[in-house]
Amino acid sequence: MEKLQYQIQSPIGQLYLVASDKGLQGIFWNKQNIKTLKALDQEQPVEKTLHAAAAQLASYFSGQRKDFDIPLDLEGTTFQRKVWGELSKIPYGKTVSYSDVARKIRNPKAVRAVGSANGKNPVCIVVPCHRVIAADGSIGGYAGGIRIKQQLLALEQK
Repeated sequence: MEKLQYQIQSPIGQLYLVASDKGLQGIFWNKQNIKTLKALDQEQPVEKTLHAAAAQLASYFSGQRKDFDIPLDLEGTTFQRKVWGELSKIPYGKTVSYSDVARKIRNPKAVRAVGSANGKNPVCIVVPCHRVIAADGSIGGYAGGIRIKQQLLALEQK
C-alpha cells in the first residue's frame, strides 16, 4: 500500500497531509519520511484523498466548513480508535473535558488514557482533538502547541 504526503500552507503553519489508498492517515506539523508530492493529479485514490483533505482544510480555515467527510485510514489501538471516534462527535465550536470523553466511552476512570489517546490522534483538526480541554476549563495540552489550539478554538467561535 502506497503512502504519500502533500504539504499545504495554513493559518496555523505548514501542514503535511499523509494518505494511503484507503484514506487520510495523518496531518503532521513536520515533514514525514515518505515521498512528497509537489502537485496532485487526482487520478490515483491516494491523490484524490490528499486533494479532498487539502480542499476541506482550506474551507475549514476560511470558516466555510464545520465538519469533514474525508475517508480515514487510521492506525491505532482499539482504545485509541474508540476515543478518536468520540472526538469526531464533538460539535464545531464546542469543547468537552477529558473526563467527559472518558464517560462517553463508558470508561470514566480512563481520563489519563483518554488524554494520551487524544495526544496521539494522527489527524488533528479533522478529528477535533483541539476541542478537548481540562475539567477545570483550562486549555490543556496540544501536540501542535497551546497557541495553535487557542487559534483553532478562536476560529470556531467566529
